[in-house]
Amino acid sequence: MSKQIQAIRGMNDCLPQQTPVWQYAEQVLRQTMFNYGYSEIRFPIVEMTELFKRSIGEVTDIVEKEMYSFDDRNGDSLTLRPEGTACCVRAGNEHGLLYNQEQRLWYMGPMFRHERPQKGRYRQFHQFGLETFGIATPDIDAEVILLSARLWQQLGLTSFVKLEINSLGSAEARSQYREVLIAYLEQHKAQLDEDSLRRMHTNPLRVLDSKNPALAELLAAAPQLADHLDQDSAEHFARLKQILTVAGIDFTVNPRLVRGLDYYNKTVFEWVTTELGAQGTVCAGGRYDGLVEQLGGKATPAVGFALGMERLVLLLQHLDLVPALAVNADIYLMALGEQAELAIHSVAERLRNELPAKRIILHCGGGNLKKQVKRADKSGASVGLILGEDELARGEITVKWLREDKPQQTLLITELAKSLA
Repeated sequence: MSKQIQAIRGMNDCLPQQTPVWQYAEQVLRQTMFNYGYSEIRFPIVEMTELFKRSIGEVTDIVEKEMYSFDDRNGDSLTLRPEGTACCVRAGNEHGLLYNQEQRLWYMGPMFRHERPQKGRYRQFHQFGLETFGIATPDIDAEVILLSARLWQQLGLTSFVKLEINSLGSAEARSQYREVLIAYLEQHKAQLDEDSLRRMHTNPLRVLDSKNPALAELLAAAPQLADHLDQDSAEHFARLKQILTVAGIDFTVNPRLVRGLDYYNKTVFEWVTTELGAQGTVCAGGRYDGLVEQLGGKATPAVGFALGMERLVLLLQHLDLVPALAVNADIYLMALGEQAELAIHSVAERLRNELPAKRIILHCGGGNLKKQVKRADKSGASVGLILGEDELARGEITVKWLREDKPQQTLLITELAKSLA
């Protein structure tokens, strides 16, 4: 017997008993986007590798270690998308959606990173993302955060997530701060771990985001970016905090919050939880005013966020916040006899036309009545419908109640939908 082929490590199947939870979360996301006036955009899973090198930054874990890149038959370097913002900007530039326009967009789909698989972190993972373009003022930053807060409210998660915010300032202010930070880290090189030493000169702000507890005290004493903000960024951040406070959104200013991608400036934020162990970030985003121009478009302000669907589903299941979802059939149709088996398809289609909200399963594969009733019971249906040769001749069908202690009854097929609605 040939060896059984299994899924690639870190790329998981979503089985039928799991998909209703995903569908529930996706439905809440889609409805919220509709309520806020955001439009869906879809883009390819594969993009030119250069897109991510230019946007994410070559000295990042994603580009250095995690991207699934390959040369196609034409010799072009292609990459399975590791995140969605760069793809959204590329699509916006290519199709003329961004310059001198305001756009509120969202997307959802699989992303790919070659990471060590663990709970809540996979090599193929699914991401929901939201991007806005053309608005430079902090009110749109606030809307994006308020929208994410509404998602938690809709999903029952408000009590289990906390908002952390920070400002990275302008590129110029961050460049000046970078030199101050490098000088500080140089003084303490002996205490830095290998990862921090590697990043110290290439991406020093990422050192501040280190999860190594041995560095906590050292990093807590490091110079703070907030003390080096330019005036425009400081005023932008102050206004954002004011809007969130008036809107009743609790937040913490986290000076160590820097985000892992090079394109962010000014506002950055994360929604974090303590319910999932090490994988504490549920949703993260911020402002990236320079990315559109960096990828070949005209200078366009932008802000957005992304959340991992696997992590969201895990959180909902862990907290038992998934409502009772209808996964069973409502009606199961059975037939006995050659003519009844021919006619039962028409009966089923008629019911589907008249009862579009019902989940209706038609027995296939033959078998005696006992076998068919057993299958009907297994489907979870509340009603079984049995069409025999005699009933067919009279235009009737037998109704068998599978979940209630009620006697069988015979109804006219033309009256069936009215009785089962």
